[in-house]
Amino acid sequence: MNRFFNSPRFIYLLIGLAILLNFSGLFITIMGPDAARYAAIAKTMVLRNNYMDLLDEGVDWLDKPHFPFWVTALFFKWFGFTTWAYKLPGILFLMLGGWYTYLFGKNLYNKEVGLWAALILLTSEHIILSNNDVRAEPFLTGLIIAGIYHFYKAYTTKNTGQLVLACVFTACAVMTKGIFALIPIGGAIAGHIIIKKDWKNLFHIRWIIAFVLIGIFILPELYSLYYQFDMHPEKLVLGRTHVSGIRFFFWDSQFGRFLNTGPIKGAGDPFFFLHTVLWAFLPWSVLLYVAFFSIIRKNVHHANGQEWYCVCGSLLTFILFSASKFQLPHYLNIVFPLFAIITAQYIYYIKSETTLHRVKVTQTIMVFLLLCATILLQFFYKPEHISYSVVALLLLILSLLVLLFFSTTVYPKQKIIGITVMASLFLNFYANLDFYPSLLRYQSGSEAAFWINKYNVHKWPVAVEHSSFPFSFYLNQPAYIVDTSKQNVPAKSFLIFTSCSEANSLVQKGWNLHIVKSFEHFQVTQLTIPFINKKTRSETLQQVVVAQVQ
Repeated sequence: MNRFFNSPRFIYLLIGLAILLNFSGLFITIMGPDAARYAAIAKTMVLRNNYMDLLDEGVDWLDKPHFPFWVTALFFKWFGFTTWAYKLPGILFLMLGGWYTYLFGKNLYNKEVGLWAALILLTSEHIILSNNDVRAEPFLTGLIIAGIYHFYKAYTTKNTGQLVLACVFTACAVMTKGIFALIPIGGAIAGHIIIKKDWKNLFHIRWIIAFVLIGIFILPELYSLYYQFDMHPEKLVLGRTHVSGIRFFFWDSQFGRFLNTGPIKGAGDPFFFLHTVLWAFLPWSVLLYVAFFSIIRKNVHHANGQEWYCVCGSLLTFILFSASKFQLPHYLNIVFPLFAIITAQYIYYIKSETTLHRVKVTQTIMVFLLLCATILLQFFYKPEHISYSVVALLLLILSLLVLLFFSTTVYPKQKIIGITVMASLFLNFYANLDFYPSLLRYQSGSEAAFWINKYNVHKWPVAVEHSSFPFSFYLNQPAYIVDTSKQNVPAKSFLIFTSCSEANSLVQKGWNLHIVKSFEHFQVTQLTIPFINKKTRSETLQQVVVAQVQ
């Protein structure tokens, strides 16, 4: 067994399990509000056969660019409006990111660093979460590391084909999140060249060609924005008319949020990402910070002996996002491939026995914390049931972890990588196969839609008083958004999805209303300790109902 742990086959097994882990959330109900909203927008594209306009419940929507919606709509057209058809493209783009992380690590260092880097990426906590709660980040993570890799190859090999590929991936990244997607890509390449003082290549004409090509490749996005917004100044968007979609794309969406001058505002904290990375990059976050410090300390006076792509690309993004006034935890996912390479090469090049021992102790503590988190989550949350197959898988992973930990002849670095990965597998397989399926039963919008799809045999019209994106996506018929003044309700009997308190209020107003099904509701993306604790959970739940109105 020790020979197997010491062989490359063990790393390949771990990578295979990590890939399986990231696909294990494929069939878990889509979470609201954001992911379900994006799914509903892509669904509307297909239903209306309109791939130019982004419409949120019939209203023009300007918040995000088109690329992930185009890809998702294509999958919906091929496979239908299913949970897995929504999540699959995002996960595939993240897998693309894992492949390019391996290639980049291999080219910068060696094959082992590349494999470890891909493994670290695929077992990082927020990457796994984002492959369950799919938004724009899995697309963006894969596209950005692909763009960096091909620009690196274009720079080092002077290959025109590599330059074109780099521009295609970069343009798709820009059409996914906006022009700030250029920051990690440009920062990685330009930062390395500047530190190396390679002035001739810094001012090479290939970079001008690259900007021109990126501009050409993003024309579908620009035309779509012009067609939906700039051609229609009379449209009311974000509370005003004469809104330019192109201006929003180039300025308000990115610089407006950064400077807090745009229509969407926030309140930035310069230390937000410093502590966010501590949990988002678990179980590798402590090693990441140590690796950054080590690289800068050792190479600050010897820059020519170090590659600076990963440090510059990730650090510039980290600093700019920390200075921004609009911050969300998943924003830094886009540089996790660079974080993974930095961490992998640090572990690989450890020579001091003292340092290696400290790393082993650090990761042993991480492993212990992850195992305890899993046990505590099971103990306090108490899901309705856990299948025998899930228990068997978790016991197998735990057995391998214990066997590896107590083996005395396994290479120390291989052991560190192995026990850390298996602890992440243990926690997240439990979360994806047991915790989240139970949790999503408290997302009343999707649960109500499933119930109506099955039991609305009379095909009554369906109304909802307030927007519920999971309800809109999963309902197999149009939902009317009504007000309680009864001014825009269907003319005949219909079903309404609303809160229990509002249903009682409607009865007092004279509505002939009969409750046919009730649901317990909690905002599942904002977990709290009282909700997780089964003993206090009932105090945190809201009651919502499906009622028949005549």
